[in-house]
Amino acid sequence: MEQHRTRPPHNGTRRNPPPLPPQAARGGARPAAKRPAARPAGVRQPGPPLVETVRRLPNPRLTGLGGGLFCGAVMFVLGGLDQLLFGASPTVYGVLFLPVCVLTALWVRKGDLVTAPVVVPIAFAVGLLPVADSGGGLAGRLMGLVTALATQAGWLYGGTLVAGVIVTVRKIALMRKQVARRRPPRA
Repeated sequence: MEQHRTRPPHNGTRRNPPPLPPQAARGGARPAAKRPAARPAGVRQPGPPLVETVRRLPNPRLTGLGGGLFCGAVMFVLGGLDQLLFGASPTVYGVLFLPVCVLTALWVRKGDLVTAPVVVPIAFAVGLLPVADSGGGLAGRLMGLVTALATQAGWLYGGTLVAGVIVTVRKIALMRKQVARRRPPRA
């Protein structure tokens, strides 16, 4: 079967090359007056130091599965560290769970926002495996996990609520942006 080209052939030249920025004088005379340079459309103006620091932080976009794996792996590692450093303190584990919920809700991509409040409780249970008391054997480990889930339900609900609120705010902002794009400009 013959395949037809959908794009014209590329012969190595650009149709509309972007204009080159002006270069400063090299070793010679400098321009007399400095004018503020015009900013390209996508370049942001520098703001306060706190805002600039936040902009420099990593901003990954995780799929639903990636968010679940991230949250589950981090909670399992934090549960192990809690076991080693604090003797399996459920309160320390619960406090460490909240920032992981926030990061998961912030880092999940726009198309998978619904998954963040779903994977957070699953990750809480996965991370409880090293923290939960075990009486011995599989039945003892399972009973310790169920007991830890029952006694630490406040942290579980709180983290899920935080993730749900963040995802809801992000979804509302996304919907407003979409409506603003569709709406014709006012005359």
